[in-house]
Amino acid sequence: MNLAYFHLIDRIVALDVDKRSIMVEAQVPQESTIFEGHFPGYPLMPGVLLIETMAQTSGWLLLGLMKFERMPFLAAVKEAKMRSFVTPGELLTIEASIIHEGSGYSMTSAKISSGDKLACNATLTFRHVPFPNADLRGHMAVMAERIGFPQQAIAHG
Repeated sequence: MNLAYFHLIDRIVALDVDKRSIMVEAQVPQESTIFEGHFPGYPLMPGVLLIETMAQTSGWLLLGLMKFERMPFLAAVKEAKMRSFVTPGELLTIEASIIHEGSGYSMTSAKISSGDKLACNATLTFRHVPFPNADLRGHMAVMAERIGFPQQAIAHG
């Protein structure tokens, strides 16, 4: 995780286009300025960043399903539940799967676990639109390579 730049996904473990699911990993940093105030003497990963981590995971799944032809943007968070604390240094496993698609929107079910402990889960809704510009699409392609996105899932051309 690079909290300073909101790059919260370290590595794609599995992307299954047929099953419409993804699994990624993220290592919570041992130190970050975010922990200085959240909370002094008892550092915890903020819940909003856990939701963002699930959203980024779902977004990578949607990019794969749409062959990088459209960009997903988070539109709604439903049923978000924080179930246990996440502390610095934990290795997180994040999973997401599609539960509904249609009319330019998709819904995913996502969860974060640390070891055998469920940390949080949520239902997320995304709107997908054409990439706003070539720079953003190019940036996403570079990030995809960095986190091990299966290159066969990226449409070339």
